[in-house]
Amino acid sequence: MDFILLAKAAIMGVVEGLTEFLPISSTGHLILAGALLGFDDEKAKVFDIAIQTGAIFAVILVYWQKIRETLVALPTQPQAQRFALNVLIGFLPAVVLALIFGKAIKAHLFTPTVVATTFILGGFVILWAERRAPGAVRVHSVDDMSPLDALKVGLVQCLAMVPGTSRSGATIIGGMLLGLSRKAATDFSFFLAIPTLIGAGVYSLYKERHLLSMADLPLFAVGLLFSFVSAWLCVRWLLRYISTHSFVPFAYYRIAFGIVVLATAWSGMVNWAD
Repeated sequence: MDFILLAKAAIMGVVEGLTEFLPISSTGHLILAGALLGFDDEKAKVFDIAIQTGAIFAVILVYWQKIRETLVALPTQPQAQRFALNVLIGFLPAVVLALIFGKAIKAHLFTPTVVATTFILGGFVILWAERRAPGAVRVHSVDDMSPLDALKVGLVQCLAMVPGTSRSGATIIGGMLLGLSRKAATDFSFFLAIPTLIGAGVYSLYKERHLLSMADLPLFAVGLLFSFVSAWLCVRWLLRYISTHSFVPFAYYRIAFGIVVLATAWSGMVNWAD
């Protein structure tokens, strides 16, 4: 195996892990990093989706106590059953809409203008959400969420099908606007990521299996490992960060990154249509 290629896989894994759960769009950063590294062929696109699974393993590790308690109590405890049902309800809208509109989105929305616009608009939405008059917080914990709350957050998650939106950004900020506390919105975003990203990774690997061989195993293993480690560090940091800080710095970062998208597209440095 080419050690330079493994180094590129490690870098892409770190980019994925650091950006997947922050409200800044991992997809946009992976496109840019892949273009700069020359790691952007068809196999690399499958790689980008597959290594999300490594980031999800980090979430499972951080939230393992909650997940374990839920699984143990699921047969008998109504609270555990409601929590599991809420995750399922929040997950389903993305599945349905992806099956219906996935091809059209890939064909028409992966353009520099769309990516840059969603980065910048998302930044202004975060600024507006953080600076508006504080509304009544109805839900302080994921255990207090109703199925309707889960459905609303699941529908908001579908906005992330537009490249550059950010799945975590849509669900966390959307959840806050819907009356969830910052902690509850962040926690539910992480729990919702588990079936969403594992499903996307498995589906992508199956659909594009003709591009892969056993020789690619070290490449994917390195990406998964570095994605896992960097995501574990990032999630732990973010949970501490939100206890005393807002998402305003991420908003300014998104606006700046949107400008980077336009600059790299106009210069020809990055083919964002891929």
